[in-house]
Order: sequence, then C-alpha cells, then structure tokens
Amino acid sequence: MASDKRVQVTLECQECKRRNYITTKSKVNTRDRIELQKYCQWDRRHTLHKETR
Repeated sequence: MASDKRVQVTLECQECKRRNYITTKSKVNTRDRIELQKYCQWDRRHTLHKETR
C-alpha cells in the first residue's frame, strides 16, 4: 500500500517548458518545490527542471 508521506511530482524543463520527468518526493521532509538539473532530450543538454503542480 502506498504511503501518504511520499507524493508523485512532475518536473518541467525551464528552457522548453515541456514536462519531462515524473518522480516522488517526501511531503514531510521537503515542503517546498524541488529544482533539479536533469537532461532534456529536446534541448539535448542538462537544464533546470522545476516541480509543477
């Protein structure tokens, strides 16, 4: 059974504005939106990806 403490979030590229990744994060430890450097296949480089709602 899935826990309510971990939620699925979608990461959006800040360059091309496409939603490239789906990951999970802990609601208890990380209250604010996450930002990660991830690879964007459309830009063909690592860019900043932010959590969307």
